[in-house]
Amino acid sequence: MAEPGSYRYGAWDGGRDPLAPPPDLRAALAEISREVMAGSSPESALRELLRQGVPGTRGLDELTRQVWQRRAALQRRHRLDGTVQEAKRLLDRALQAERRALDADSGEDARFRQMRLDMVSDNVGGAVRELADYDWRSADAAEAYQEIQQLLGQQMVEQRFKGMSEALKQARAGGDSSTVSERVREMLADLDLLLSAHAQGRADTPSRFQEFMREHGEFFPENPRTVDELIDLLAARSAAAQRLLNSMTPQQRAELAELSRQAFGDPRLAEALSKVDDKLRALRPGEDWSGRGRFRGDQAMGLSEATEALQELGELDQLAEQLAQAHPGARMEDIDSELLERHLGEQSTVDAKALAELERQLRAQGMLERGPDGDLRLSPKALRRLGEDTLRDVLGQLRGARGERDANRAGAAGERTGSTRPWRFGDTEPWDASRTVGNAVLRTAGTGEALTIDVADVEIAETEQRSRAVVALCVDTSWSMVQDGRWVPMKRTALALHHLVRTRFRTDELQLITFGRHAMSVDIGELTALEGTHEQGTNLHHALMLAGRHLRRHPDAHPVVLVVTDGEPTAHLEPDGEAVFDYPPRPETIAKTMVEVDALARRGAGITVFMLGENPRLEAFVDTVARRTGGRVLAPTTDGLGAAVVSDYLRNRRLST
Repeated sequence: MAEPGSYRYGAWDGGRDPLAPPPDLRAALAEISREVMAGSSPESALRELLRQGVPGTRGLDELTRQVWQRRAALQRRHRLDGTVQEAKRLLDRALQAERRALDADSGEDARFRQMRLDMVSDNVGGAVRELADYDWRSADAAEAYQEIQQLLGQQMVEQRFKGMSEALKQARAGGDSSTVSERVREMLADLDLLLSAHAQGRADTPSRFQEFMREHGEFFPENPRTVDELIDLLAARSAAAQRLLNSMTPQQRAELAELSRQAFGDPRLAEALSKVDDKLRALRPGEDWSGRGRFRGDQAMGLSEATEALQELGELDQLAEQLAQAHPGARMEDIDSELLERHLGEQSTVDAKALAELERQLRAQGMLERGPDGDLRLSPKALRRLGEDTLRDVLGQLRGARGERDANRAGAAGERTGSTRPWRFGDTEPWDASRTVGNAVLRTAGTGEALTIDVADVEIAETEQRSRAVVALCVDTSWSMVQDGRWVPMKRTALALHHLVRTRFRTDELQLITFGRHAMSVDIGELTALEGTHEQGTNLHHALMLAGRHLRRHPDAHPVVLVVTDGEPTAHLEPDGEAVFDYPPRPETIAKTMVEVDALARRGAGITVFMLGENPRLEAFVDTVARRTGGRVLAPTTDGLGAAVVSDYLRNRRLST
């Protein structure tokens, strides 16, 4: 064992590259956020990210495509009647060899035997059954017939028990199947007793299972550890065998049933298997016992091979369902990595684990969380990061286009007063460097410690308090905003302004208000996750009422009202709370809206309207609003909306100081 703090190196044994970079959570979050702001739920956005994958890692869609491609190739390559066709070939060989032997004999017995051979059934299964007691003259014919019995026994047992494959081959090569047949019958009899004990809930079932595995473990190289694991293993293969029968034509099923009774020349084997199958079906009714597989190829498969193919088809269907992640509460951990590697290779498992790690990290790092209703949503941490990225983009536009100052230097502080005080959480004033370093020197003097600065040492320079602002951002959420591609720019604008206020102007009071048929005060998480609905109405009247209520709660702050819209008011709120919509707008709607405009003007709020698109009726209306309040009208492009709103907010703050 390595000593603590030491490292041990060895050869890479496959799997995910240990030197690969960790999942890019910021890029993943940006992609999820883009989908969310476009109207998807966070749950759907996460599923879409996992479906598409990330750079260097294939997504679930590509893995699913490979699953279906493998499934189709399997069906195109094979057909199911291999055992029947092989039995028919051996039977023809036996009959031809026997007829040659009889042709050389002129006796009456030979003629009688020829007549019997001529009268055997055309059905291969019936012919094999009718010749069960025939005394073959030809040694080659007798050998061929015995091969049919051994073939059927081998196929039936290998169909269910992989561990007997080698033993059966040896028995077939030695020409003696009686020993193997007896061993199989003993195992099936003991298995029947074990399944019955389990079904009855007997307390000694675990000890019975251990005894069974000691006696017959050679049949089960999968090495099941419990009776339930044994039943799962057998039920899966038994159900696949049943699906094989379901996939055959009635004639093929009839022939196979006849042939099965001749396995090892002992009909008791088929009867014992049938009893075990009945018990497995009762114990595992959830297995697919009624399905079928369509095979259209030229390569004939025997019973064992066909059952394996149908079991593989079942596993591929199971894998496709897991990769679809369609059921409620689906997680990447639900994907069976062993199943995935077995059918698609190691790299597929690496990709799936990378996606699972990405999902886990998004949750572990607090980027996604479950709300009170159980729905997945962006966490406050994710919203802060998203707001930070959005604000950075907006400020980049401001500096590039108009030379605005970096908002990182903006804050609530004014001119220094000359005094200092200890730093408290949330303070944005500049540090007093000399006092901070002096505190650190005094704290560490005489202790022998290296000079370090602790948070308790920090002192800030007191400044004159600037006036604070109370801000209402009213954003249009009518259907036209979605239809004309303004939905995401609107949300990005709100995110940028929200992050600026919360991080740089913490004394300001920001209220986000959405307005469609009705208006509503929302938090940034609700606005970010808001989905567009096909609802008519632009109720600016209701939005300005809510804005006025917000301003009245903070009478000491400078009022700022910002309105983002692409249409004139077409709805207003009645006293009973009902929203009345009409287009063209009723004079009553315009009049009620202007009453709220005048009320805001009396409070000293100059309304800035950000007009999106070209609409002569909207232009006339917002010009009137600007004149009545002393506000402004701006007509930014959708790409420039965020920069225009943030710039106007900063302008209003400067005017208030």
